[in-house]
Amino acid sequence: MRMGSDSLVVFGRLLGLAIAVVVVYWFLLFKSSFAPRKGLTKTTIHALLMVIGFILVSGEAILIHRWLPGSKKTKKAVHLLLQGVALVSAVFGMWTKFHYESGIFSNFYSLHSWMGLLSVSLFAIQWVTGFLSFWHRGEVRETRSTFLPWHVFLGLYIYGLAIATAETGLLVKLTHLQTKRNLPRHCAESVVLNGVGLGLVLLCAIVIASAVLPKYQKSHSGNDKLVYKSQDHPKCLAS
Repeated sequence: MRMGSDSLVVFGRLLGLAIAVVVVYWFLLFKSSFAPRKGLTKTTIHALLMVIGFILVSGEAILIHRWLPGSKKTKKAVHLLLQGVALVSAVFGMWTKFHYESGIFSNFYSLHSWMGLLSVSLFAIQWVTGFLSFWHRGEVRETRSTFLPWHVFLGLYIYGLAIATAETGLLVKLTHLQTKRNLPRHCAESVVLNGVGLGLVLLCAIVIASAVLPKYQKSHSGNDKLVYKSQDHPKCLAS
């Protein structure tokens, strides 16, 4: 159980890195998705920022509390910083779509676009409330303790929503390539897109499991104790 929990975190981080490599590989080698290729198009920038900058970075921020050594204050600072990077990436990624279209509302025609707006909006609210509740020194301890379960729940819900949004985006892209550009259904690019989608589904499960599962922690007596370790209050479940 102890090694399984640690291995799960390592596997999740390696999987996130593999997804990032595959996404970059998709951009560099498959011209059908981004033709005409004159530098980075709006579609390229949007997909890069939303998958790598938003989803993968925010997933790493969730895993920070499970592997990063140091004090709780250090972990909270790194968590807050990475989530801030993910938020900036998401906002800029959405802006790239708005910037190149004739009006903002011309983009909101699909389930993918509305889910994206919802997930980024909730993520922004979550980041601000998390900053005020956990980082601002004026907040009392009781307030942080009360808000902690909701912070964890909303964080994992938003992460799952972002993954679902990416899945619908991949489906929209694949449908567009097959119908508008006559891309064969059984081609290398389709395999890559489906592989990214499956990788994100698996990553979602690993990140959520790593965040909620208990872990072993050394006690002062030298024995291992099963502990659910939240940001502020470790709780012993068994010895």
